[in-house]
Amino acid sequence: MAFGKGRLVLVLACAAIASAIAMPTSAATVAVPKGNRHAEQPPIPGASKRRTQALKTSFDKKYEKIRDLIAGDQRLKSKIRKAAGQFGIDPIHIVGALVGEHTYNVDAYDQLQTYYVKAISYAGERFRFEYKGERVSDFVQRPQFQRCDAYSDSRALWSCREEVWDAVFRGKSVDGTRYPNDRFNSVFFEPFYAGQTFGLGQLSPLTALMNADRAEKVAGIKQISVDNAAGVYEAIMDPDSTLAYMAAAIRSDIDDYRSIAGFDISTNPGITATLYNVGEATARARKLARINGRKGGKQLPEENYYGWLVNAHEDELRAIIGR
Repeated sequence: MAFGKGRLVLVLACAAIASAIAMPTSAATVAVPKGNRHAEQPPIPGASKRRTQALKTSFDKKYEKIRDLIAGDQRLKSKIRKAAGQFGIDPIHIVGALVGEHTYNVDAYDQLQTYYVKAISYAGERFRFEYKGERVSDFVQRPQFQRCDAYSDSRALWSCREEVWDAVFRGKSVDGTRYPNDRFNSVFFEPFYAGQTFGLGQLSPLTALMNADRAEKVAGIKQISVDNAAGVYEAIMDPDSTLAYMAAAIRSDIDDYRSIAGFDISTNPGITATLYNVGEATARARKLARINGRKGGKQLPEENYYGWLVNAHEDELRAIIGR
């Protein structure tokens, strides 16, 4: 194909820009080494211990169950690799999040089909995301959230709203209403019972809403809305869409730590699993950047008990999923 001089220059310039964007690290980015920073596993929360004891099982047995579920389900492994490929992440990050959730938070079902059946059960249900009768979609229209209106991306928008909740409403009395000293998700997005997450990826509704734009754009899944709570739960129970939300969340966490804190966490699944577990990656990246006083400082991101397990078993988990 023939190019004029001006067009050739434009093409070369665009190629150079694309190449720069595609570079995984920059001079200011520090790669976080593989493995755990802690010699021993950090303490496991009491709530997780109590849930496991109530089921008359152990963390080792639960780990083995989810490991074997993934290893023995070729369809699931194919879906994991597909989602990872769509979002440009190593499949080990999705596997790590699945293993952590099903070891410490729930017990895995015996087969993938069970999750599809559970997803269907939410279709057509009538419930809302609200607190004391006030819909969350109305709540975030209050003037305290006005600064968040500048964001159109779902992750930035809901992250901003979560930050406003923590700063202004959490544990405080505002306009005559006393709000619980609890997370935004726990107060407004858990219509059934506290601490609930659902589906293969054990996603919270807020996590799905935060990462909806990226998941919908990259994976082409159906749109969700905060005003359709049943639709959100149906989406996070469906393995096809929940894996897209998981991958979108992990990809965004990796991007945040690179752009905000100057750390490349893409080769440490224990760190991404930790962020998947604790949430609020954007705020945590900012905090780490402040502690270091600059990007890529001396204090590295650290794994919690959940991420520690993933790193400790990384070789075994890689063997069942590949790259």
